[in-house]
Amino acid sequence: MRKGKELRKLRVPVALLFTLALAATGFSQSTAPAPDPKAVPVIDGGIGPCSADFTITDSAATPVYAAKVKVHIAYGTLSVRKLDLEVGTNIDGKARFIGLPNRIKHGVYFHASEGDRSGEAFDDPANTCKAQFTIALQKKSTP
Repeated sequence: MRKGKELRKLRVPVALLFTLALAATGFSQSTAPAPDPKAVPVIDGGIGPCSADFTITDSAATPVYAAKVKVHIAYGTLSVRKLDLEVGTNIDGKARFIGLPNRIKHGVYFHASEGDRSGEAFDDPANTCKAQFTIALQKKSTP
């Protein structure tokens, strides 16, 4: 009977140690550092050597933070392959797409938006493989 009591005494400390070990691993995991608001967000399409750099501003030429820039790319034989990309702007209103194809049949439209404001830019990578755009967002007009 004495062994049974000793085993019960050991169970409590083992359970306590297990709980403390789990808690310690939870506390030891550090949180990820906050992203740098000045770093230019980059999205890689992975389908070519071209790039497009953006500066998104409002009508007063002030940079727009967290604007979304989207592009739909149809490429390949008969344009059957499709790729949709989206990137947000940093605190300076900048964003970048890399890995864009250098041969597209019809070029691409980049659409930028933030709240009720939007704007767009067109690029034909065959002519400007390293494009740079400034898009001034305007409020959408109501019909």
